Amino acid sequence: MDKALQTQLANIETRTGKSLDELTRYVKASGLTRHGEIRTMLMETLGMGHGDANTLVHYALKSAAMFAQTAASGDVDAELDRIYTGPRAALRPIHDRVMAAVTKFGPFEIAPKKTYLSLRRKKQFAMVGPATNTRVEVGLNMKGVKGTGRLEALPPGGMCQYKVRLSSPAEVDAELLAWIRRAYDASA
Repeated sequence: MDKALQTQLANIETRTGKSLDELTRYVKASGLTRHGEIRTMLMETLGMGHGDANTLVHYALKSAAMFAQTAASGDVDAELDRIYTGPRAALRPIHDRVMAAVTKFGPFEIAPKKTYLSLRRKKQFAMVGPATNTRVEVGLNMKGVKGTGRLEALPPGGMCQYKVRLSSPAEVDAELLAWIRRAYDASA
């Protein structure tokens, strides 16, 4: 199972005081069958956040593509192998270093896209993927931050408000991680 998903499921158990088996029985005993209805029920009755409730519904029903993609060991890695092929393969260590740091922040959903990974809690907080054969870009969603030479503000209406260009693993530093953490915290 993907480490981020394992962490999120363990945190759900801790926050609710119930095991995953108990929570699965709770979902099934509700009699609800529609994903959105079950998610809303969990949010209202157990006080869960949207992301945790969504993940629990996927887990309990074992029916969603997100759970299938991230729960089976290596599936996200297979997507990354596809994204980081050919001349972009040399960029994979940058990506791996970003992800190793971000997984320490807490639970989030990883949604592989055609050319990048979308990182989400209640909403997308970051995108990570190769922009060219020589650079990885980290797109960030956060407000109230002044752009710098390194943190490039993007035009309104895009998928992200900022981007940071990385050409080596050494650029995954405290400054970058502070920006990602700010975006992560704002997406709760």
